[in-house]
Amino acid sequence: MFGWFKKKAMAKGPTDPLAAYDELIGSLDRQGQAVRKSAATLLALRKELSRDLERYGERLQALPARLAEATGDPAAAKTLLRDREEAERLLEATKQALARADADSALLVETAEQLGRRRTELLTERQSARARLGAGVAVSDALKQQAERFDKIVALDAARDEVERAHALAEIYRTEGKEPA
Repeated sequence: MFGWFKKKAMAKGPTDPLAAYDELIGSLDRQGQAVRKSAATLLALRKELSRDLERYGERLQALPARLAEATGDPAAAKTLLRDREEAERLLEATKQALARADADSALLVETAEQLGRRRTELLTERQSARARLGAGVAVSDALKQQAERFDKIVALDAARDEVERAHALAEIYRTEGKEPA
């Protein structure tokens, strides 16, 4: 039961507006790190696939000469033909994997650029929000001071009115006291 309340409290998020920016910027940084890690993995995979492509190509180029040597041996020729079919399948699969890796790496590069642009926009927006927040606090303080002065002015006006009433009342009693009854 206590865990439920804790989860509910944690789900609210930051109350400081700048903390919300910082949280989102941190999230973009983490995403960027994951994208860069994936890009490095794809780069290593592309190099490995390129080596495999060369190896299968060399293997296919060597097979005609080996087949010519095995013309008198039907079992060797059959094995070499199976090797050629296997090398062709592996070469085709490697080409497809390399094309897929190229497409994925292009997508990762685009994603990394978008994350970078979004992060830069958020940093700029955060700076602007920080300035506006600072200005808002200053204006709020000034308005609070102005409200305090206004309260003092209202209190002073009320005191002046009270003094005027007292003078008016005194004047009424003075004039009533001089007049014969």
